[in-house]
Amino acid sequence: MTDQTQTAPQPAKATGLDGFFHITARGSTIGREVRGGIVTFLTMAYIIVLNPLILGFVPDSTGAYLGGGPGDGSNLPVIAAGTALVAGVLTILMGTVANFPLALATGLGLNAFVANAIATRSTWADAMGLIVLEGIIILVLVLTGFRTAVFHAVPQQLKIAISVGIGLFIALIGFVDAGFVTRIPDAALTTVPVQLGNGGTLSGWPVLVFALGVVLIIALWVRQVRGAILISIVATAVLAFVLQAVLDLGSVAADGPGNWSLNVPELNGVVDVPHFGTLGEFSLFGAFSSVGVLAALLLAFTLLLADFFDTMGTMTAIGAEAGLNDEEGIPPHAQRILVVDSIAAMAGGAAGVSSNTSYIESASGVGEGARTGLASVVTGLLFLLDRKSTRLNSSHTDISRMPSSA
Repeated sequence: MTDQTQTAPQPAKATGLDGFFHITARGSTIGREVRGGIVTFLTMAYIIVLNPLILGFVPDSTGAYLGGGPGDGSNLPVIAAGTALVAGVLTILMGTVANFPLALATGLGLNAFVANAIATRSTWADAMGLIVLEGIIILVLVLTGFRTAVFHAVPQQLKIAISVGIGLFIALIGFVDAGFVTRIPDAALTTVPVQLGNGGTLSGWPVLVFALGVVLIIALWVRQVRGAILISIVATAVLAFVLQAVLDLGSVAADGPGNWSLNVPELNGVVDVPHFGTLGEFSLFGAFSSVGVLAALLLAFTLLLADFFDTMGTMTAIGAEAGLNDEEGIPPHAQRILVVDSIAAMAGGAAGVSSNTSYIESASGVGEGARTGLASVVTGLLFLLDRKSTRLNSSHTDISRMPSSA
């Protein structure tokens, strides 16, 4: 009598992109990952414009400007090119090494601290050297298990609170960039932007574009339209280009309130050759002689403290949004995520564009369906393809005066 027992067929092992990134296993598709990566890029691409505005107009203690440019900020495109390069490379590294839908770029708040608290007391090379040193220390803490141990020890509620705080800070920057919120007139420029519109009044086409974009995102999101964020971003971008072509609006810096705040939406060409004049411009221990050993240690510790806990809240929030965290609220491959984030800090300093860190804006891509590192690879490639910005408005150097602890 023969045995008629049959073994159930085993599912075919995933190969290619699916096998490498475990796309199907995480309940996603290549289309969702690509869409999520594009959305993440579009929601954080502002850093390519904003980082040069924060770093490019501040002279160091010798009167020199970052990238070797004169005081008119003519080298802002060089900073923008370096910003995009490091963001692209490290975001791709995050996707391939950690397989996590998390993008990285120059950290807001940290760059303002570097510009106004470190570079003004030393040189830009010394300031970037401190960032590299801080990144090395954090990497050592990760490899020895200390940073991971702290990550496990911090209560889940505190990790969530950190991500909420970062999100609110980014939201405030968006309101300021849109002209929806402005600074109360102050000769000393000591107040943060807390005034609605211009003198309490919302006016100008750019504010209307912003408002329509927010309403469109909310409406599409509530109706569960696939690609709601991407559709809204593209629609408002097209509207902005059309309005600029018809009305020829100016900038807030040159023409006053009611105009574009961050950048004028104009097409000045599709292909450009970037210049990376800031790469390698750092002095690892220069700050110890320029500001003193004690001051240098305190400044490095401040950078380390911000970097140390920033990613903790961000990776927890992204993992929770994607449904990837375990029962303890820890995302997969947490050690690899922390290693890449530590390398990003070093890379930002070595490239002369300030410390790079994980971005909470990655949640927008996760909201569009991203669940794997393929989305990060797409985001990184878009950063590498992004051309340098040539029409940057100096009005947003005010954002560097916002509290760096935010």
